[in-house]
Parts: sequence; structure tokens; C-alpha cells
Amino acid sequence: MTGRHSLHDRLTFRRGPPMANRLALAPLTNLQSNDDGTLSEDELGWLVKRAEGGFGMVMTCGATTHPLGKGFPRQLGVHDDIHLPGLERLARALRACGAVSSVQLQHSGMRAARELIDGAPVGVADDPARGVRGLSTGEVEQAIEDFVQAGLRAEAAGFDGVEVHGAHGYLPCQFLDIRRNRRDDRYGGSPENRARMLLDIVAGLRDRAGPGFQIGVRLSPENYGVDLGEIRALAARLMREGRVDYLDISCWDTAKRPEDPAYRERPLMGWFTDLDRHGARLGVAGKLRTGGDARRCLDQGADFVLIGRGAILHHDFARRVHEDGDFRSAPLPVSRDHLAREGLGEHFIDYMASWEGFVEQPQALRERRRRP
Repeated sequence: MTGRHSLHDRLTFRRGPPMANRLALAPLTNLQSNDDGTLSEDELGWLVKRAEGGFGMVMTCGATTHPLGKGFPRQLGVHDDIHLPGLERLARALRACGAVSSVQLQHSGMRAARELIDGAPVGVADDPARGVRGLSTGEVEQAIEDFVQAGLRAEAAGFDGVEVHGAHGYLPCQFLDIRRNRRDDRYGGSPENRARMLLDIVAGLRDRAGPGFQIGVRLSPENYGVDLGEIRALAARLMREGRVDYLDISCWDTAKRPEDPAYRERPLMGWFTDLDRHGARLGVAGKLRTGGDARRCLDQGADFVLIGRGAILHHDFARRVHEDGDFRSAPLPVSRDHLAREGLGEHFIDYMASWEGFVEQPQALRERRRRP
């Protein structure tokens, strides 16, 4: 565990530029790029406004590494050179604001949206009930190469780094899934084999990207068929082998206890903050909407925090916490006008309105819902 730090302390990494503080924008689905994955004005404005608001690192939403991996309408892409002009523009703008810039690399796998892709979703194994086709060994190798190429494209666009999305039941996480991964090739069976896809992506990026390019990995510590003990061991290995610059542990709730009874003696994030980091940094995410929430995570051993809902509600959450350590996000629900003022486009606001209790409903709709 590292010593106690302030949220306002500079954070250096083994590679690449430092963060000016310990507050990063979490990678957030926002449904506001163009249909072909090119950057829109709305997505550019949303991200740049967070950099202007003082976040030390600004990360994109999960950006597609292959067309078959598209999980959301209007999802940002990084799988084709057509995406480069917008990515270059975004990287320049974030750098001008002083933020470390990162693209999250994502493939939805079996969770891809069938109506948005040309063909059946692909995953770790055949799943006829879901209409999912299992990848061959050669196709897994190609998917790894797709991640690497997407990362190199982000580097060419001028980003400081990438984060490999190995969480939330998306493709690399599907290989970590004990329930679904019954493959009999080198990508299935043992914990070593099930982690191979993620490890090979990281190794490929590290071997082929520049020496100063940052690489992070997002992991889910529980749910999605993953075992907490295995993910803890994988996190330790990733940090020990020295190829990653940080891990991003997506807890959903940083204060919660694990669901696995064998691990309930301490909070979920505590199973990672005690690991030897070997120079890597550890970030955590999950229900951090106040300055006190963020400070607690650092006090408990995290190096930095990733802010989601707090950053949606306040583009300058980082600056507000700097000015008032006890700052609390606006209570929910908030108005559509509030979110528009904070730099969300219409599609993003519509998406947030689908989250129960987040956006105020029009009076007529509220009244209609009260009727039996």
C-alpha cells in the first residue's frame, strides 16, 4: 500500500506525462459520436470541457477495436484510419488543456448490438441461445492484433496512452469468465490460459508502441463470471511484469464488501490496494460523487480515482473538489438544462434519462406514471 496522498498531488507514471492531480475522468458511454465512429462536436465538447474543468486525465468512452465489437449506437471508433482526423483533433485539444489523454480500447464481443453490426456477435464460445459465434484460435489472435492496431492508431493520433477494457463482460473479460470459457486451446481452461488474450494484448502494445506510451488495463473484480482471487492474482501479475503503467479497478461501489463470502473481511478495493505495484499505479472507480468519497479511496491506498457520475453532473468536479474538499455533487434528479450546461449533447442526455432517477421527468410524464 502506498502512503497517504492529497487529491491535488501530482501523479507520475513509469511512462508518459504525469497527471496534475489524482482525479481522472472515467471512461463513460455517451452515445454521441457519429454513426461511423468518427468524433462528433458533441463528444469533443463533452471531453474537452472535463479537461478544462481540471481533471488530471481525460479518457474516452470505450472505442471500438473492430466493427463487430460495436455495442452502442454512435460509439466512438478507433478501428479504422477514417477515425484519425477526429482523434487527432481531440488529442490536441486535451493536451492544450493540460490533461493526460487516453483512449479506452473496447470490443463488446457477445454483448455487441446485433442491429449495429454486420453479422453475428462473436465471443469466447458458441452460444446458440444468444446467437453468438465462438471465435477460432486464429480469430482470437486477430482480435488481439486488432486491439494492438487500435492502440497504435491512438498513439499516431497523439494520445498519451490507452486503456485496455478488460472488464464489464466485454471480450477480454469473456475469456476470464469461468462459466463460459471452456475452450480447449491455449485461450481456455486454466487461469493462465483464460488471461492469455488480455496479457497478449498488453504485451503486443508494449512491444510495438513507443517507449513513452502509457498503457492501462481496466478490470472487474467480481461479477461477469470472474473470480475475485483470480483477478487479484492477475492484477498482481500485470503490475509485476512491468508492461502496464496503471490498473483501473471498476468496483461499481468503492465502499462495498465483496459478494464472495470468502473475501468479505475487507472492502472490495482493499484486495487490490495491498498488492505490490512494482512502479505501476492503481486507480479505482465506483460511486465517487463527493470530495470525501474520493479522498477516502486515497486514504485507503489508491493512487488515483476515476470519476463517472460526478463528472457528468459537474464538468469542473475536479476544480470544485480542489476549492472545497467536502464538495458534493448536485442531488438527483437534475434537469436536462443542467446537463446541457455541463456540456452533454442531446443523445447523451437522452441516455442519462434512461437511468432511473437521474434526469427530471416532464410534469405530464410524471403524472401519467402515477395513474393506475
